Amino acid sequence: MKINWFKSILAGLIGTVLFDLLGLILTGEWWDLPTLLGAKLGVGLVGGVFGHYSNGAAIAVIYAAMRPSLFGPNWFRGVSFVTAQTVLGVWLFMLPLLGAGIAGIDANPLLPVISLSRHLVFAIPLIILLRPATVTADDAEPNAINPTPIHES
Repeated sequence: MKINWFKSILAGLIGTVLFDLLGLILTGEWWDLPTLLGAKLGVGLVGGVFGHYSNGAAIAVIYAAMRPSLFGPNWFRGVSFVTAQTVLGVWLFMLPLLGAGIAGIDANPLLPVISLSRHLVFAIPLIILLRPATVTADDAEPNAINPTPIHES
């Protein structure tokens, strides 16, 4: 299976916009993570935004590559992927690294709920844009639909 790079990157960018919009709704802050990222890396807000959206695109490409090996219906694959990514990448790595404790509980008791919610809306375009294409008669191999015998009588 080949990765559709355009759809994967587009899904990641749209997902990151949804992630940021829900963050604005839940926290009242726009681009809270790009601001933090830019400050920690010393690249300012523009660099933080670039890093944040690049990360979203990269996560979507990784999902596109892993999606065929995940189990369950399409929606479950997206939800389980971002949940695992949130727990392993954010709760157990990024937030403790930033001094917020496991799942960010030291910074805010609601941070685990907020971060998981934001990642779940990130999954929406992954689920919609990166679902498997349905095979039609026009797309299928001729012998897969109407197999013909090797030796005709």
